[in-house]
Amino acid sequence: MARFSVGIPVLSGVLLALGAPCVAAQDDAKPAPKELPRPYLAVLNKAEATVSLIDPRDGTEHRLIQVGEGPHEAAVSGDGGLLVVCNYGARSPGGTLTVIRTSDGETQRTIDLLRVFEEDGESKQSRLLRPHGIQFIDANRVVVTSEVRQQLAFVDVVEGEVEAVAPTEASGSHMVAVDDERAYVANIGSGSVSVVDLANRSLVKVVETGAGSEGIAVRPDGREVWVTNRAADTVSVIDVETLEVLATLDVKESEDDHGFPIRVAFTPDGSKALISCASAGRVEIWDVEAREKMRSIEMDEEPIDDAEGERLFSGQFGESPVPVGVLVSLDGREAFVANTQADVITVLDLQELRIARRLVTRTEPDGMAWIRP
Repeated sequence: MARFSVGIPVLSGVLLALGAPCVAAQDDAKPAPKELPRPYLAVLNKAEATVSLIDPRDGTEHRLIQVGEGPHEAAVSGDGGLLVVCNYGARSPGGTLTVIRTSDGETQRTIDLLRVFEEDGESKQSRLLRPHGIQFIDANRVVVTSEVRQQLAFVDVVEGEVEAVAPTEASGSHMVAVDDERAYVANIGSGSVSVVDLANRSLVKVVETGAGSEGIAVRPDGREVWVTNRAADTVSVIDVETLEVLATLDVKESEDDHGFPIRVAFTPDGSKALISCASAGRVEIWDVEAREKMRSIEMDEEPIDDAEGERLFSGQFGESPVPVGVLVSLDGREAFVANTQADVITVLDLQELRIARRLVTRTEPDGMAWIRP
């Protein structure tokens, strides 16, 4: 299929250096950065260690921001003022967060995820390596998974401090979803979900789901948590009251099909769930109440040739464009799907259940976040 020719224009701002732990003083000779038009999308470019702030209608890039190596996921504060990026790392584990002001795209600080604790009467510290899943839980605080340490960190992004950690007691703690009382951590290595009490910052239960549990989202009505089990080609539906698995949904379309379901996202009204299948190169749309598949939409994009082996996902998913990140618009009319190996975002019309357009991106788009009006 021919690629859409949406170009990336000359940047309206400068490429920002990795932020210091505090805001640098404004140079009198340097004009203040311009306010960015809203709404816009923050798109994390994994292989470039950058974040693009783009117009969701045509892909125009308003700002390009340098962050840490291997940015994977991001979260926006409730008031829309801060964007926080997890710097997961590449061959070497990352261990930082980049905090960005959404009004103009200026980097506020880089937080080194150092945990200080007492052991045997001595003060010690450990770095929370491979931060990946992230969600805001109040105006100033986020929860962040540490895949290597098997922990969920509570971080004040305004003060730049790790306040506490809770154990997940599972390996490969990757993505996280939250409701008002709990955090739900999907554990790839253990095939489970760790449930953490946000008030007590303690582990409540580990729920066995399926092999390769990775994508996770709380249904908008708060009744269920959906978890994509990438190795099992299934989705587990967890009851939030009993913390038991209510149903297991099969995403395979044939016996030979390996979908590799990797993310799940709900429409704001909770009627539909979108599941990105990385190996199969499709997005499945499910009726949430009926727990039935409504349609599969093939991404229909050719992966980028990576003869030099510079891409982080190079060769891992065959000929798939590798749809990973899924972000539903605030009005529920569109969904944005990051095709990591094709360097495009495919925009889906959720009324007609079809591809509406494509936005050309930089290298290896993955996590995304809305910066609302």
